[in-house]
Amino acid sequence: MPSNIEAIVDYFRSGIKQAGEVGRLGVELEHIMIDGDSMPVAYDDEHGSHWLLRQFESEMPNKTLGEGDALIGVASPDVALSLEPAAQVEISAGPYKQAGEARLDFEGLQRLMSDMLSPYNRRLITLGYHPTAKANELQLIPKGRYRHMDAHFSKFGPYGRCMMRGSAATQISIDYYSDEDCLRKLRLASGIAPLLALLCDNAPVFEGKRRAHHMVRTKIWRECDPDRCGLVPGVMDPSFTLEDYASYVLRTPAIFEVDENGSSHATDKTFGELHDNSPMTEDDIEHALSLFFNDVRLKTYIEIRPADSMPTPFVASYAALIKGLFYYDQCLDALDELLEGVTADDVERAKTDLMSQGYNATVYGKGAGETIDTLFDLARQVLPGDDRVYLGALSQLARSRKTLAMLEEKTLKL
Repeated sequence: MPSNIEAIVDYFRSGIKQAGEVGRLGVELEHIMIDGDSMPVAYDDEHGSHWLLRQFESEMPNKTLGEGDALIGVASPDVALSLEPAAQVEISAGPYKQAGEARLDFEGLQRLMSDMLSPYNRRLITLGYHPTAKANELQLIPKGRYRHMDAHFSKFGPYGRCMMRGSAATQISIDYYSDEDCLRKLRLASGIAPLLALLCDNAPVFEGKRRAHHMVRTKIWRECDPDRCGLVPGVMDPSFTLEDYASYVLRTPAIFEVDENGSSHATDKTFGELHDNSPMTEDDIEHALSLFFNDVRLKTYIEIRPADSMPTPFVASYAALIKGLFYYDQCLDALDELLEGVTADDVERAKTDLMSQGYNATVYGKGAGETIDTLFDLARQVLPGDDRVYLGALSQLARSRKTLAMLEEKTLKL
């Protein structure tokens, strides 16, 4: 429906920031709750994630409720705690002007949660995949959306459940200043997404066993649902438009629909078919966009999604890198040069090679390690000192040609 393409494009354009406004970073970090034996803790277990959210109700009074009025999220104006499908605890905060601000906030909240949980033999860890459990052993929280997604992704094999139940991520969101800036950043972020996935690889275990390759979450997303994961179709083409993105949204299956009584039902219809006879509201658009899980996705900001959950010093390092690469013209120009002529097939080939070879892979004609070093060098040249100092954690790891997952592998007892 042409009017819905226009509605979605208008929604994207509502996120355009004023030229010259300081670029900001939204940060989301997912945590896995385990007990003292590294075994899973379910939503409604004693002193589980439901209990944890209850401890924040007074200072984060904005609540999100699931089925049966189950508490699944709390928020204040600046920070939110929410639950992913198998009770992974996500901190969402920002937007931040500096990476150091994010580190202070996240570490403060993590210490507070640790103090709450430790007397009960519970803790939150930052890994890309659950360290002991298989996905089917992990319970979904009481949220109808997740039941429908679970059933939908099960049609594509086991990896959808692995994504929903076992995985945990770090996500950084950035601003854009025009249609052109938005599309450019979407393309460039999509092009370097495989390199970011290697840099932030922190999943040494998959389904209770030592992993078989690098970048476990990249494999999971590849096998999840090709309609809504991986690259946005056409995004690597310089002629790609916001209308093309909107058209992609409308032709994708909706998974479920919500009736006038607020009840949800599975559906095979596309978003376009669901809204063929009426213009989409802002809530309709936000709901639709939330059911896409691309490497890089667009809302009223650009969300860069390939990184695993990581300890906070590395999250701050990653945030500083993203800020340097995407908020300075000389870095954007350098990324344009790095990715000149790179196609969607090249990006997929890079994922394959990086999963099998890690830092020994050749990506876009250069060694993976050399290219990642270049990304840090670019950011180091432009960032002010109070951001540049945070690059060190990930930069040093990359220069050693190691990942967090490789370091963790040495301590595994599987």
